[in-house]
Amino acid sequence: MAQKVNEVMTPVPVAVSPDTSLVEAGDLMRQHGIGDVLVVHEGRLRGLVTDRDIVIRAVAAQRDMATTTVADICSTNMVTIGPAEDADEAVRLMREHAIRRLPVMEGDRPIGMVSIGDLAVQRDEHSALADISAEPPNT
Repeated sequence: MAQKVNEVMTPVPVAVSPDTSLVEAGDLMRQHGIGDVLVVHEGRLRGLVTDRDIVIRAVAAQRDMATTTVADICSTNMVTIGPAEDADEAVRLMREHAIRRLPVMEGDRPIGMVSIGDLAVQRDEHSALADISAEPPNT
């Protein structure tokens, strides 16, 4: 029987408000050992910012990390998935859109995050990607 997204997702994703500075967002990523935070306003998903977004859209552009907000650089054209969807659908969406993370939505509210690493562990816990994903983050 196929696993559902809610069985492989990380529940309660880290979320920040749109006016959160990149310094604060990066610190949250470090504290939680993650590479992304959701941008949420009044409980609704407004975007996603990744560690790569910070490097490419802010550091490389020489933006001020203390005054640039997540709203200034986040991705807003979001691909999402519901918790009852098959994990195979998450894989399909990631392939189709060339993305590594999918916010899991219940209506218009984020309830989790499923990553390529989560799916690698679910599909083949002995794969190289599953091994890497299971390791604690470098801090």
